[in-house]
Amino acid sequence: MMRRRRWGTLMAEHRRSVILIWIALLLACGASFPVLANRLEAPDYGVDGAPSTRASRLVERYFAGQGDEQEVIVFDTARGRIDDPERKAVVQRTVDRARREEGVVTVIGPFDPRAEGQVAADGRAALAVVGLKGDGRERAARAAGLQDALDGAVRDAAGRGGAGGGVAAYLTGYSPITNDQTVVGSADAERGEAIGMPIALAVMVLAFGAVTAAVLPLLLSMAGLVLTFGAVCLLTFGFSYDTFLLTIITMIGTGIGIDYAMFIVSRFREELAHRGVTRGGPRRPEAVADAAGAAVATSGRTVLFSGVVVAISVCSLFVMRAPVFREISVGVLVSVVCTLAAALTLLPAVLAVLGPRVDAGSLPERWRPADTRAGAGAAHGPWARWARLVMRRPVAFGLAAATVLVAAALPLPSLRYGIDLGTASLEGRPTAKAQTVLERSFSPGAVSPVQIVVTGPDGAALDAAGRREAARVADLVGADRRVADVESLPGSGRLLINAVPSVPIDSPAAAHLVEDIRGDIAPRAAANQQVLVGGATASFADLSEETTGKLPYVLALVLGLSLLFLLSVFRSVALPVKAVAMNLLVTAASVGLTVWVFQQGHGEGLLGFHSPGFVQVYLPITVFVLLFGLSMDYEVFLIRRMKEAWEDGHGNEAAVAAGVEHTARPIAAAAAIMVAVFGGFLTAGTLELKEFGLSLSVAIALDATLVRLVLVPALMRLFGDWNWWLPGGLGRRLPRLGEEGAGAAQVGSARSPGV
Repeated sequence: MMRRRRWGTLMAEHRRSVILIWIALLLACGASFPVLANRLEAPDYGVDGAPSTRASRLVERYFAGQGDEQEVIVFDTARGRIDDPERKAVVQRTVDRARREEGVVTVIGPFDPRAEGQVAADGRAALAVVGLKGDGRERAARAAGLQDALDGAVRDAAGRGGAGGGVAAYLTGYSPITNDQTVVGSADAERGEAIGMPIALAVMVLAFGAVTAAVLPLLLSMAGLVLTFGAVCLLTFGFSYDTFLLTIITMIGTGIGIDYAMFIVSRFREELAHRGVTRGGPRRPEAVADAAGAAVATSGRTVLFSGVVVAISVCSLFVMRAPVFREISVGVLVSVVCTLAAALTLLPAVLAVLGPRVDAGSLPERWRPADTRAGAGAAHGPWARWARLVMRRPVAFGLAAATVLVAAALPLPSLRYGIDLGTASLEGRPTAKAQTVLERSFSPGAVSPVQIVVTGPDGAALDAAGRREAARVADLVGADRRVADVESLPGSGRLLINAVPSVPIDSPAAAHLVEDIRGDIAPRAAANQQVLVGGATASFADLSEETTGKLPYVLALVLGLSLLFLLSVFRSVALPVKAVAMNLLVTAASVGLTVWVFQQGHGEGLLGFHSPGFVQVYLPITVFVLLFGLSMDYEVFLIRRMKEAWEDGHGNEAAVAAGVEHTARPIAAAAAIMVAVFGGFLTAGTLELKEFGLSLSVAIALDATLVRLVLVPALMRLFGDWNWWLPGGLGRRLPRLGEEGAGAAQVGSARSPGV
């Protein structure tokens, strides 16, 4: 403990140097943000080594003339026919303009000799097929440049007057959709933060009873976020990250930054009160530095342990062979490390500068926490009385809370995975307009065909028999009612079949089409050949399979490693087991409610969405690991405060009541802030942001109320002194991570936990 305490005191004593170093770091990281924004790519929903990924590699190798990604230019006219001479001339000029853009490998215009079915039967629309080359970042940038070129060509036509001015040109495809999602998602995130942050500040003012103390957690979370963005910017030079990662980092970084700072600031104010350091009194810099050191030694250590649990949870995602999970894991891990760095270095330095001025802008005394006033006692405060009420009827309170959580988790077994590209949220964007035209005049699946690559065994060239079997595959796929069009392209002895679904590519019907091609059509028509199905829909299906298959491993890793770590922190058998069980219950309840709302469609009108019949494939497992880590903040903070009282000689019930009294207010405030921050994303138009917002906000609310204020004191009362029991043999083998002094003073002779 002394080493940790000296660390906080050291930061306080060298506060000016620490703050100057942080200012320089934040300026550098802030300047790197535009670089980071330009280096982000489209989300990669692929799976390493999956059939869809292998199919993409074969397309790149043997069908390079198709480009690395196929996009579609959708031409539309509000009046007349698209093939009228003047409008046709506009279309052809626009196609010529597209061919000159960087990264464009090929463009097949609607009026080219080799074009088939690219003019709508109603004559109002036409398509041009575009092949783009490059990696994910390059394709996103080139798609944006191509849309700008199309807009320029249309403006030129309108400037010339005549009927040609009525033609519109929209680019769609995977990268264009991602570009529009980035614009809409960024606006959604800003709107969510604009709603959540003022609420967070108001809650903190009420929780701390002082404006200055309330502002500190917001400043710390901002410092942690800026440092995180700078670190991720450096990582982009060696790894690929997508645009959605910034939203995840912002959500999680803001939440944990506020949490960590609230716990440390709360403890610092207590330590000042215990030392009699007040505003208007002597400055006593040694006492202020000692208070900062004590806050870091106690709450700071708790924050460190909480960060380790979050890190353990998110690192479990590395077992998934999918880039989207690796990116989320790395992003959250970097965010935790950067936030911890700010909490354990910058925050004590700032607190030392402020000293008793941390209470500047105080509310009336009756609105301030009792334990921040010199000489005030908290043994019989309102939260302690609540804890004793629960402990008088532990079975009744415990069953009531558990019943609510189990009821919320009941929809969980019906969980279905999928990917919703979010085109419904892109109203007014080019890809949304293109999708409307495709659904009206062509096929919604034209945005990204299913790619079927047929080769000989082990990727060899097809022989005569193989070519016949490949043709048979194309015939059977073309006969399927879910397929609007089929194009067969030979290349280097292999065959590429582009099948345009007649249904949206992110719909369950499209996913079933991929399953049927793989499981029925390919084995029947080409049993002796290698048939690999790729494209966006196939990638979504492979990601769903990977998620389902690896879920047990992720659960085992998170639960097992967290249990071992908490054994060392709490030095108890019962406490870690209860913590893990309660976190599982809360997570199940949160995901169950998400299924009930977003998959089953309850609340569509209230929240403004249309249920696709599933939840985003990466949401349940990501929410599990994030919530398991985040909710453990409260568990560690609460239980360690109880343990301090126990080691000071209090009985089990007295220790529980003291722990609840000292932590309930900051926990409730931190939870309310997280609910406000995460709940702000329910206003987003993007479905996945709504889902994340609901899952995280509901889980935090349930955890801070039913678990921390009801289940924990009830179970602590039922287990009695067994809460603190640790077998001697196990205790000797575990590292002593959890030992520290109780409060600001060292424990002279702490009791050994036992019965």
